[in-house]
Amino acid sequence: MSLVTADNLEKTYQIGEITVKAIQGVNFSIEQASFVSFVGPSGSGKSTLLNMIGCLDPPTGGSLHVAGQNIARLNRKQAARFRGEHIGFVFQDFNLIPVLTVFENVEYPLLMVQNWPEQKRKKQVNDLLEAVGMGDQAIKYPGQISGGQKQRTAVARALVTNAKLVLADEPTANLDGETASRIINLMKKMRDELDTTFIFSTHDPRVMRNAEIIFTLEDGRLLQNNNGGAHV
Repeated sequence: MSLVTADNLEKTYQIGEITVKAIQGVNFSIEQASFVSFVGPSGSGKSTLLNMIGCLDPPTGGSLHVAGQNIARLNRKQAARFRGEHIGFVFQDFNLIPVLTVFENVEYPLLMVQNWPEQKRKKQVNDLLEAVGMGDQAIKYPGQISGGQKQRTAVARALVTNAKLVLADEPTANLDGETASRIINLMKKMRDELDTTFIFSTHDPRVMRNAEIIFTLEDGRLLQNNNGGAHV
């Protein structure tokens, strides 16, 4: 069953009198529990595409279905609710809140979009922190942990609402090679255990080598997709 499906997807921006075609006639389908990368040069449309899948930016043409929902039909409030309930995000700069502890950062999405009782919330957060190897760092603040630990925390936060789709925009860009490999392996482990779909926007050959499907974008168009890993 397809989790994400794009049909002749378009995204245009109007900058003064200039029309910028960021995404042009893109078609693809992504199954549940996939490990997928969108690759291409800067300006190819990777981040725009992730923003549309993540309900941050509506399409201007074609259709985009995520978890059975036609994204283009959602208003801003509905999109925010759908995003909070179904989609997790992992960013290259971690996006942790510095004044909150590791535990509080992971808990934050539950406070914002889910009406979870406190005990259920605490168990969910603690279970995920243990799963990503951060159980012993729960009371620390982001400024007290390493880059790899910050990204592990970000992965836990992305999964805390039981999201079946996680969008990761250059998640290894600020990590050294060994730490990046650990984060990739952690994501694959979570995919295998939770049936989570991971979709990456990346330039990193390490991510591409681990992807099962690679979609190549250039000037907003989908050039090809390769199954079974990348050749880089």
